Amino acid sequence: MKNSLGAAALGFQHLLAMYAGAVLVPLIVGDALGLTPEQLTYLVAIDILLCGVATILQIVNNRFFGIGLPVVLGCTFTAVGPMIAIGAEFGISAIYGSILASGLFVVLISGFFGSLVRFFPPVVTGSVVTIIGITLIPVAINNMGGGQGASDFGSMTNIALSFGTLLFIILVYRFATGFMKAISILLGLIAGTVAAIIMGIVDFTAIKDASYFHMVEPFYFGAPTFEWPAILTMCLVAMVSLVESTGTYFALSDITEKKLTEKDLSKGYRAEGLAIVLGGIFNSFPYTTFSQNVGLIQMSGVKSRKIILITGLMLIALGFLPKVAAATTIIPTAVLGGAMIAMFGMVIAQGIKMLSKIISGSQENSMIIACSVGLGLGVTVVPELFAQLPSSIQILTSNGIVAGSVTAIVLNIVFNMLPSKRKQQVRVSVTKSAANHS
Repeated sequence: MKNSLGAAALGFQHLLAMYAGAVLVPLIVGDALGLTPEQLTYLVAIDILLCGVATILQIVNNRFFGIGLPVVLGCTFTAVGPMIAIGAEFGISAIYGSILASGLFVVLISGFFGSLVRFFPPVVTGSVVTIIGITLIPVAINNMGGGQGASDFGSMTNIALSFGTLLFIILVYRFATGFMKAISILLGLIAGTVAAIIMGIVDFTAIKDASYFHMVEPFYFGAPTFEWPAILTMCLVAMVSLVESTGTYFALSDITEKKLTEKDLSKGYRAEGLAIVLGGIFNSFPYTTFSQNVGLIQMSGVKSRKIILITGLMLIALGFLPKVAAATTIIPTAVLGGAMIAMFGMVIAQGIKMLSKIISGSQENSMIIACSVGLGLGVTVVPELFAQLPSSIQILTSNGIVAGSVTAIVLNIVFNMLPSKRKQQVRVSVTKSAANHS
């Protein structure tokens, strides 16, 4: 009995560590798409449920899928900006069409993605992550003011709530340690919402109207539609997520002392692809490994997959309870905005961290970063720049994230892959010259 309670407590701890990340994505995307409270409640509930399903797909270890490591999956933040952009341009059905297509794409390439990783070194993935983080900041700033088009946009109430939430998160992050530090975003959201309740500006209607139990249904938001620019965007996001997941797999492999083979990696990628496909079918999101849970495993020293299985089952159970999902939808937009600054800022920080290791050692890498980040941000701010180009070319230019990503991939090939033989010849000639002089 004691062991069971202890395992449940450890599983719940993992749930808390990833919960803010799990619910923020549907709240941000749903708010940007103008969903009704009922639709938003469903979106949060199905996302929580599929986080659990995706996690269980990954921790099993059969012949076809599953990395077999204590890994927790949640929606990737790198998909937030692209999904909002796709929804604004093509509608919500195109979001799910592109998620479905990208999931199938990941399943198809899972067997040989290991050989494609060389096209996604840190200079490419770091640039992409940085671009995505930068393009998300305007969404956070709009929410800090109360939401784009809000009648009370920029009011003192909204400013006080958003900056108060951000300050609370910063203080927790600065002075707390261990697990409390790991859930600083979640604590900030709770504190901001409590402050808003005291101020009397929280509407509890969504919780009252939500049922106690519901069944999930495929294609809740309608049949998916397929747009090439959207599909290409989500496939790029999926490949960047796979590269990030690879890093997480090896980190967990090191912690658990389990050696990973190429076959193990392929099964891990395939499980991630299946999770993305399910996200497309049930109108949820693309899923990837959550690094905050890796930190928690390292802190606690508990490496058992059984604990993560408990976390997955808890998430699935919560996904069937709309009232729990509705409780997250009452978080005021300004409070969300304050938390989003911290979370999206961390996405940029992660990108910079990836780039800092390689930027000082190579002028070529500096040029790749300069052009890809500059073009990605520029196209996001001025999307009409390429409006006169043929529609077939606009697939690559209409979205800043795609434009920046493709630029980074192409320039990496040009600078770091094509001239490699010439560089080797130069090194050989320099070595010979030095030998002759000596």
